[in-house]
Amino acid sequence: MTVSFIHISDIHFGQERDDALHFNNDVKAQLLVDAAEIVRALPSGVAHGILVTGDIAQAGKAAQYTDAGHWLDQLAEAVGCEPFRIQMVPGNHDLDRSLLSKGGTLMLDAIRAGGAAEYESILASANDRAVLFARFKDYGKFCEGYDCALDSEGRYATNMLVELAPGRFIRFVRLNSSLLCTGDEDDKNPELMVGARQFTIPRTKGEEIVALIHHPLSWFKDQVDVAKYLKSRARVLISGHEHNPRVLVEEIEGGTDFMMLAAGATVPTRSNKPYAYTYNVIEFDWDSERDALAVKIHPRAWNPDFTRFEADDKALGKPQPDFVLGCPNFRACAPAVPHNQVSAAAPTAAVAHDTPTVEIVAEVVENAKEPEVKPELPGYRLLLLRFFRDLTEGERVRILTELDAIPLDSEDLLTQATERHLFDWLIGQGKLENIQQLVEHYIQIKDGGEGR
Repeated sequence: MTVSFIHISDIHFGQERDDALHFNNDVKAQLLVDAAEIVRALPSGVAHGILVTGDIAQAGKAAQYTDAGHWLDQLAEAVGCEPFRIQMVPGNHDLDRSLLSKGGTLMLDAIRAGGAAEYESILASANDRAVLFARFKDYGKFCEGYDCALDSEGRYATNMLVELAPGRFIRFVRLNSSLLCTGDEDDKNPELMVGARQFTIPRTKGEEIVALIHHPLSWFKDQVDVAKYLKSRARVLISGHEHNPRVLVEEIEGGTDFMMLAAGATVPTRSNKPYAYTYNVIEFDWDSERDALAVKIHPRAWNPDFTRFEADDKALGKPQPDFVLGCPNFRACAPAVPHNQVSAAAPTAAVAHDTPTVEIVAEVVENAKEPEVKPELPGYRLLLLRFFRDLTEGERVRILTELDAIPLDSEDLLTQATERHLFDWLIGQGKLENIQQLVEHYIQIKDGGEGR
């Protein structure tokens, strides 16, 4: 069955200055209207989710993500999907560069001057990783709410699996290409790294991978190795950053294809081209005749003369480019029979420990691997979104304390990963409704309500 996604990239919330604020806000408002009309005309009638390939914010600040969250909620409502059904990766603008320490600068210099060995040596240290990941402070809180947390060990992340037909799935894999960014990188002399611990994505029979990344392959020092793995392990790579929409399909070997889809900018930093504002609607389906992945793209671009979005028949070759990609992982399974059921799953709460001490939680989080995709509890994903995105750190800690997830007299500094584990521990204890009541209480106070 066909599933549809809205694909946006490089929105740069917080970049607006002077009258550009009014133009950009109008474009974002018109995008909501346009996306709703396009999706309603599709076979599904609603979008299955939203894909964001980085640069949500301009400078990685909390206020910018607050604005982004409000707009993403509106977009989700307009296209008929739940507000938490979003897959996102960070861009270079999602880093708060003011949080880079002197030690972090030296580590970045060492990696960028060296190579894979230096990269692995630094990421093998939990303390060194913490210094580099500190720059994602506000992005980290934002993406955690959407269940798209960065892997704190620098590996790939995945939590959405979509069934197109019995035994035929697409798995979304998220890659962080921005960990080494400083603001002066370019693709003429690549210094960025993806890292082997991140691009060694496993093969799974019946699953074809749609990988999301901010930078195109040409921006990486290890691009040869990255390309070998992605081209053989993934079927689609969706990127952002360059603000230059294009699509390329490459036959890797007989019956195996690889698509690279580069996004334009939804809200670019400059608007000096006729089609400066762009986004895509992407349809995925199973091609039963070839046992392959069908991909149809609806590229949309802003027409400044008529101040509206319309089909872009230039950037990707035609208004609705469609492709059928050879899929070895589909063919490795028994023949499938089409059906009309589409399912997507997300991680649920972890199995509860008897006593949730901070020390135990920290140890579990440190040693945890990427969770398997599991059936979700009703209300879990929406509550997760509100807990991390809409509450302050102090409010989250007060909820965890009130529900006895952490001791009242605890003086330990809680990391976000630990907060997430404690949140899941409470869910496992059957306290979803208790968390929900407290979250609503604090949000009502913010909105000027009376609370409890």
